[in-house]
Amino acid sequence: MTNSQKSDEATDYTTDAAAQPAGDSGAAAKPAPRPTPAAIAPKPAAAQPVVAAPAVQSTPLSEAAKWGRVSEDGHVFLLLDGEEHPVGHYPDASPEEALSYFVRKYDDVAAQIALLEQRVEAKAPAADMQKTLSHLQEQLTERHMVGDVPALQARLDALGAAIAQLQRNEKAEQEAVRAAELAAREAIVAEAEELAAKDPATVQWKSSSARMNELFEAWKAAQKNGVRLGRATEDSLWKRFRSARTVFDRHRRAYFSQLDSDNAAAKAAKEALIARAEELSTSTDWGATAGEYRRLMDQWKASKRASRKDDDALWARFRAAQDRFFSARQAANQAVDREYAANLVVKEGLLAEAQTLLPVTDLAAAKKALQSIRERWEEAGKVPRADMQRVEAGLRKVEDAVKAAEDEHWRRTNPETQARTSSALSQLEAAIESLEADLAQAEQKGDERAIAEAREALAARRQWLETLQKAAQDFA
Repeated sequence: MTNSQKSDEATDYTTDAAAQPAGDSGAAAKPAPRPTPAAIAPKPAAAQPVVAAPAVQSTPLSEAAKWGRVSEDGHVFLLLDGEEHPVGHYPDASPEEALSYFVRKYDDVAAQIALLEQRVEAKAPAADMQKTLSHLQEQLTERHMVGDVPALQARLDALGAAIAQLQRNEKAEQEAVRAAELAAREAIVAEAEELAAKDPATVQWKSSSARMNELFEAWKAAQKNGVRLGRATEDSLWKRFRSARTVFDRHRRAYFSQLDSDNAAAKAAKEALIARAEELSTSTDWGATAGEYRRLMDQWKASKRASRKDDDALWARFRAAQDRFFSARQAANQAVDREYAANLVVKEGLLAEAQTLLPVTDLAAAKKALQSIRERWEEAGKVPRADMQRVEAGLRKVEDAVKAAEDEHWRRTNPETQARTSSALSQLEAAIESLEADLAQAEQKGDERAIAEAREALAARRQWLETLQKAAQDFA
């Protein structure tokens, strides 16, 4: 029998649980829970730290002999604290071969512990390492090996504490990531609810709709790539987000439905104004029709706007009707102006003749000449519209100057005014004679005070007398 055959026949007290089929209760499989409406895709696996393979563990037989014994019939025992623990049976082999077989089992566990220590040092995922730790602990507890088992146990205990700390650290990191993810999801939902709560009349629908779509894409990305928050939390947030989107969409549809209704009403009102404008576009009653167009324009300005496209087209039609009328009126006015051009030459000559009357020096002659000019002015007829105001204003200036000269002449020759002036002169002359007598009397008496008062009053009266005499001369 070869050594390999002997190894295959060696009895091992261990059982390989991994070789058993996965647990199956035999019950019918339950249907998977219904996912949220957002797309849910598996998260990409986190990059695992690269761990170098540990050095090969090889315990010398001389060292292993301190921890094991082989009986004559091939039974192998582990020596711990002065007690022997049966390890296994390796028949038909030398003691060295039997011991070597179970030392290799010890070395294999030691190598796995060394690899686990390296994974702990590299901070690999603690959940996987905890499974490995439990498996190694089971192997040590079963003691189907020969070697320094207490040393391996001490290393496993240290690994247990280190893995527990890693688990705590991972949990804290996961909680922080989860809190950040929850805050991000809450922010998405809160902004969506804020958009939905706005007064539809004040919403900028184009930008707000784009923002709501961005929030929905952000939600789907968070569902696909973000940290899982728990089904209850995610369902609750999704219901809030979905409700906000539903309200927003309902407001948007209602707003645009009302907008369409308003646009239709505005379009109908402006269509009526256009019909009236087109009806008037062929009228030749220039003055009345121009006034009607001004009224239509006021109504147009007061009307509500239709959609931009419709409103621009409606305005073009309304403006075209106006342009037809005013173009026809302008053409008619231009024809009339050409007809009145000769009249303008006559009136400009009359205006030049009238301007020679200024300044007025002979009122009677000026009035007679102006009357002749007026008669010929009326006979000349109309002038072009562009020149009408200018020539009329020029003649009116001459008329105003003659009228002012006539008023001034009347003021100076008014009998009532002359009578009042003469009466005032007589009264002032009498008052001056009386004051002169008072002054002479005061001078005889030497009354300085009376003299001063008499002189002051006399000076005032003489000044008034001079003014009235000048006015009387003007009347003369």
